[in-house]
Amino acid sequence: AETAERADRCASVNDSMILSRTKAALSAVSAFSGGSRRKGPNERRSQPRLEDFIEKRDYIGALTLLEFLNNSPKKPAEHQNIDILPWMGYCYFHFGQYAKAMEVYREILQDPEPNAMNYHYLACCLLYMGMYKEAQEETRKGPVCPLQWRILFNVAHRFNDEAMLVECHKNLDIENPKSPIENQLCFAAVYFLRNHFEEACDTYKRLLLDHRDHLALNVYVAFCYFKLDYYDLSIDILNVYLQSHAKSAIAVNLKACNLFKLYSTAKSAEAELKALEDLDGLTENERALIAHNKVVFRSGDGALQVLPPLVDVIPEARLNLVIYHLRNDDIQDAYAQIKDFEPATPIEFILKAVVTCFVGQMSNSEEHLKIAQHFFNLVGSSPSECDTIPGRQSMASCLFLLKQFDDVLIYLRSIKTFFYGDDNFNYNFGVALAATGQYKDAEEALLLVQSVRITKSDYCYLSWLARCYIMNRKPHLAWDLYVKLEPTGDNFGFLQLIANDCYRTQQYFFAAKAFDVLERLDPNPEYLDGKRGACVGVFQQLVHGRGAREHLDDVINMLRNTQDASCDKILQVIAEWAKSNLE
Repeated sequence: AETAERADRCASVNDSMILSRTKAALSAVSAFSGGSRRKGPNERRSQPRLEDFIEKRDYIGALTLLEFLNNSPKKPAEHQNIDILPWMGYCYFHFGQYAKAMEVYREILQDPEPNAMNYHYLACCLLYMGMYKEAQEETRKGPVCPLQWRILFNVAHRFNDEAMLVECHKNLDIENPKSPIENQLCFAAVYFLRNHFEEACDTYKRLLLDHRDHLALNVYVAFCYFKLDYYDLSIDILNVYLQSHAKSAIAVNLKACNLFKLYSTAKSAEAELKALEDLDGLTENERALIAHNKVVFRSGDGALQVLPPLVDVIPEARLNLVIYHLRNDDIQDAYAQIKDFEPATPIEFILKAVVTCFVGQMSNSEEHLKIAQHFFNLVGSSPSECDTIPGRQSMASCLFLLKQFDDVLIYLRSIKTFFYGDDNFNYNFGVALAATGQYKDAEEALLLVQSVRITKSDYCYLSWLARCYIMNRKPHLAWDLYVKLEPTGDNFGFLQLIANDCYRTQQYFFAAKAFDVLERLDPNPEYLDGKRGACVGVFQQLVHGRGAREHLDDVINMLRNTQDASCDKILQVIAEWAKSNLE
C-alpha cells in the first residue's frame, strides 16, 4: 500500500468512472528538456536537483535528469552520490509506468549482490500490473518485513486465500492502533476492495484524526463516501485536499463523478475535467481515465472508439461498453464482452445477469435464464445489498423470472418512488400487475412508458397493454393497437391474444373480428369454430339487449363471406329474429 501523501495515485480504488490500477498502461514516458535561467558572467549556472523534482512530484523532470546522468561519461560533482537505477525505478513507479519500473528493478537484481529489498519493489510493480502470482513469488525472495506482508495481504485478497489473509493480518498487527500507518492503509484498502466501504471509511477517518498533515486521507474518505452514495459529503471532504492540490487528476476526476451522480447532468462534470485536459505531466492512465469518463458523461457518445482499447486498463470500461451495447440493442456484442467475465461486485453481477437474461429470452434458453436468476438472487439476498435500491431491483428480477409476481410487486412497490418516469421500471411494474390480475393499475403503469421504441414496436409490451385494455372492457383500444402494428411475424400471435381474451371475457364482437382475420390467414377449423361461436355470442347479447345494432351487420357480413353450411344456418336464425324484432 502507498503512503498517505500519494493522493493522486489512489491504490485499490475503482468505480464505473474511477481508474483502477490492476493493469498498467505500457506506453513510454515522454521526456522533455528543461531550460535554465541565464546567469551573469560571474555566476555559475545552477544544476537542477533531483530532490526538487521529487518534492514537486515532477517525475518526468526527475527521469529526464536521471537519464542525462546515466548517459553522461562523468557525473557533475553535486550528483556524484545519486544511485541512478533505484531512483529511476522509484520515478517510473510513481509516474504509473509500472512496466518500465519493473524493467529497472529486474536490471538492478542482475547485480551479484543486490539490495534484497528490490525484490519487494519489483513485486509492487507486478502487483500493480495485475500479475499477482509473479508478485507473490518475487516478494518471497526478499527479507521478511512489513512491506512483504502488505504485498502478500493484497495478493491473498486477489486469490481469496483466507488462510493467508489471516496470517498477514496477524503479522501486520492490524488490531494495534499504534501499528505503522502503512499497515493501517493497506488494511483499509483491502476493506475497500471487498466492498466494505463503511469499515474502510472508519479506518481512514481514524487515521485522519491522528495525521491531519496527510491530506491524501481526505481523498480516501471521499472515495468511500462516493461508494456509499453520499455524494455531497464526498465533495465537501474532497475540497479540503483540492485546496492544496487543485490539479490532482484523481481528485478532480472524483469530484466530477460526484457531480455527475448528484445532479445527473454532464455539464458540471465535464467542466471539472476540462481543467485537466491541457495539463502537462498527466500519466497515460490519467489521460485514459479522462477519455473514459467523457464517454460516460456523454451517455456513451464515442464509446466504440474510446472504450475497447481501455478494457484491460480500466475494468469499468468493459462494463460501460456492455451498457452501451445494451442501450443500442446489440445483445450479442454485449454478451461477447461479458460471457467469460467473472463478476466480483454487485454491479458486475447485476450487469451479467441482465445480459444473460436477454440472451435467454431471445433464444428461449432455460439454462441462461437460470443463470440470470441465480446472479440476481446473489445480489438481492446479499446482507450488504438487500436493502439497497439495486438489491431490491435484483430480487424483484429474480422473482420475476420465477414468475412469483405477488412477491415481485412487494419489492417494486418499495422502490416505486425512486423510479417515477422510468420507462423500464413502469414496463416491468405494469407486467407484474397484469400478471396478478390488477389490470386497471397495470394499464396505468404501462401507459406511463414514453419510449417510442417500446410503445411502437415492442411486441411484449403491446401484448400486455392489449390484454389490460381487454380486461378493462376496452377491446376497441386493443384492436386499434393491432391495426397500427407494423407487418411482422408477431401480428398473428397478437390476433390470437385478442381473439381468445375477448372470447373468454364475452366481448364477442372483437373476438369475432379477430377470429375472422385468423381464419382468412389460416383456414384452421379451430378459428372457424371460434368465429362461429363469437358471432353467435354477438347475436345472443343483442337478443338480451346488451349488444349494438351495428355490430350485427358486421357479423352478418363475416358469416356471408364464410363458405360453411353451419354459418348459413346461423344466418337463417338471425334473419328470422331480425324480421320479427328489428322491423
